[in-house]
Amino acid sequence: SSGKQGHALAGALARLGAQVHLVSGPVTVSDPQGVETLHVETAREMQAAVESLLPADAAIFVAAVADWRTESEAGQKIKKVAGEGAPGIPLVETPDILAGGGHHKNRPYLVVGFAAETRDVEQNAAAKLKKKGADFIVANDVSHEGGVMGGDRNRVAIVSKDGVDRWPDLTKEETAERLAKLIAERLRTVSV
Repeated sequence: SSGKQGHALAGALARLGAQVHLVSGPVTVSDPQGVETLHVETAREMQAAVESLLPADAAIFVAAVADWRTESEAGQKIKKVAGEGAPGIPLVETPDILAGGGHHKNRPYLVVGFAAETRDVEQNAAAKLKKKGADFIVANDVSHEGGVMGGDRNRVAIVSKDGVDRWPDLTKEETAERLAKLIAERLRTVSV
């Protein structure tokens, strides 16, 4: 993902007065002001950085981390050999960072995940909510028609045990501001 939504959300939370630590993969957007940013390259590095920040009041998992990586890294270019076709490249699962946070022994009071989906968006988000141990999932359609990945707009549905709240099409900054307020409200109810 471009990192636009995650960086916008980190900035919005900081503007509300939160102490924010952002773990960011390789993106081209600037680090938000008032946010301590840790830069990582791989899913395993992201997982380690997230775990190093626990316990926390809230953890928001925005990054669209790939589900798979190559089992091993080639030390050199894999050359094609005439008549042999494409080489088999074994894949293994990347760490499930959201589930790791949602089921961690130092689980934050509030765990928010994102579901970047291309079909059955709300249904997949509802399944993810239970499986990952999240309090709510911000579901968005990232199919090509939606233009969300790398774009400046987002249309999300907030999926929780209480149901689905569908938001209108907003800029990613507007989505971030609205999400930051929702997160602050949820944290107030937990701390009372």
